[in-house]
Amino acid sequence: MSHCIVGRVVCRYLFSWHFVKLSFTLHTIPTILLTAGGNMAASSAEISALLCKNINRKITMFSPTNRRYTCSVIRRMCTSVARFQAHSQVKRKSAPQELVGVVGLEVHAQIHSITKLFSGSQVRFQAPPNSLVSFFDASLPGTLPVLNIRCVEAAVMTGLALNCDINRKSLFDRKHYFYADLPAGYQITQQRRPLAVDGTLNYSHLGGPRRNTLVTKSVRIKQIQLEQDSGKSLHDDRRGQTLIDLNRAGVGLMELVMEPDMTCGEEAAAAVRELQLILQTLGTCQGHMAEGQLRVDANVSVHSPGDPWGVRTEVKNINSARNLARAIDYEIQRQMGVVQSGGTVQNETRSFDGKTGHTVPMRDKEGLQDYRFMPEPNLPPLMVYDRRSTAPPGVHSSQVVVLEEVRARLPELPGVRRARLVGTYGILPEHSFTLVNEDGLADCFEAVVKETKAGPRKVIGWVMDVLLGLLRHHGLSVCQSPVSPQTLAQLINLQEDGQISASVAKQVFQELWRAPGKTVQQIVQEKDLRIVSDTTEIHRICQEVVDSHPEQVQAIRGGNKKVLNKLMGLVQKETKGRADPVQVRAILEDKTS
Repeated sequence: MSHCIVGRVVCRYLFSWHFVKLSFTLHTIPTILLTAGGNMAASSAEISALLCKNINRKITMFSPTNRRYTCSVIRRMCTSVARFQAHSQVKRKSAPQELVGVVGLEVHAQIHSITKLFSGSQVRFQAPPNSLVSFFDASLPGTLPVLNIRCVEAAVMTGLALNCDINRKSLFDRKHYFYADLPAGYQITQQRRPLAVDGTLNYSHLGGPRRNTLVTKSVRIKQIQLEQDSGKSLHDDRRGQTLIDLNRAGVGLMELVMEPDMTCGEEAAAAVRELQLILQTLGTCQGHMAEGQLRVDANVSVHSPGDPWGVRTEVKNINSARNLARAIDYEIQRQMGVVQSGGTVQNETRSFDGKTGHTVPMRDKEGLQDYRFMPEPNLPPLMVYDRRSTAPPGVHSSQVVVLEEVRARLPELPGVRRARLVGTYGILPEHSFTLVNEDGLADCFEAVVKETKAGPRKVIGWVMDVLLGLLRHHGLSVCQSPVSPQTLAQLINLQEDGQISASVAKQVFQELWRAPGKTVQQIVQEKDLRIVSDTTEIHRICQEVVDSHPEQVQAIRGGNKKVLNKLMGLVQKETKGRADPVQVRAILEDKTS
């Protein structure tokens, strides 16, 4: 664009000279711009200098004696070019600043264990308040922590599934802060040397214009550490009091810290869903976010690409993937508005209001909080051994965590299963994504494929379009489906054998959904839904339809073949969908030709 403007500036001055012909302007400027255009990175100043040099040479040819006038004109021209450059720079500076979001996550996953991390108290959701509290949980003097080895194995297995390096020696620390629901005044965690570090979480989400293209990304896992949960504060605003429930105090947690590799709420929600699925597959966390078993804190900031990251805010305790996406996207837009209006983003903690879709301030974080970390004096270093033979003698086998044995117990992970489904059955990656993400749906699909004669592509249509559609409509999970995989396989086999049509098969499925006690054969027999095998009868019905619709027949004979579908529909209506569509089409084509 600057080339064109420079050319116009030159033309303005050249046309003011009575001794310069139009042909000079038209031939000189393209030559100069072509010379400068050889280097696409040439600056406006370089182009201006090149223009001045060439114009000076041409002017000297026309008027060799009037050099003073020539130099004056060139100075005026260069001044105009410089003014244009300065003006364009001002415009560029005033343009809206391009900003992008930066998102990192901290996930607290409640370990699926019968007892708590350092005590023998049971772990149970919705138990009566303060009914699952040991002396240690209440921090009575003289009580000592006893490490739950099941929680350690769960954290190690999670670290292996997320491609982490497992520290053979990790340490416990005390993190001091004072809340009413933290009786000891400190939390036992792993600050100095966590159990697992440097992992990767690969996740996918549906993108593209129609949101039907599978997009795969990854986020780095900084660390996984063991720590104990706090109690729960229940605020009674009507009476102006706060009640404390210590049932949750001391429950084992895995804190997973994700690096800020995400840019929006959709990516963060997809990463959390994948993590939730992995934890549920491993059995290390049940992952019910509504019950507080998986809680997410989002660290959000904005910056211009290439610039240092901006000031971040932390959105605390988000309890669903959907709300996580909403909270992050709102916070990114809020911070962009602050920066673009010339304001400053505050370093603060915020909470998300699901009703309004907004984040609201909770407390500022400008002052660095001193947690006064110190080594936990009542717990020795946590040791993980490569093989059982490397464990020290005299230690009971139930108290030893062996990396080799934990790795051998790893199940098929969601990413591996998706790849296997695509490779084995030839289905689309998008289909494998849905099959694995819906709890129990992949098992259902494979069970149907194993017992049916139809190909996997046909089964995937039944499972995803028909079965999953009804499950979602009624708000049911796969395990609650009234139609079992075996029953669905029988229905598909009946269609494959040519005993019922595709439309009848869907009618039978609806009947099976309403009456789970009945079999496929019973419904077909009771309603007389088998395909009509009497060719003479089908010919008779087709002839009646042709005779009673002469206008449609005339249209077909005139070249409008689409009308044939209407006649086919009328035949199927007469036969209640029991006629073979291929046979009906062939007969109608013969009778209307």
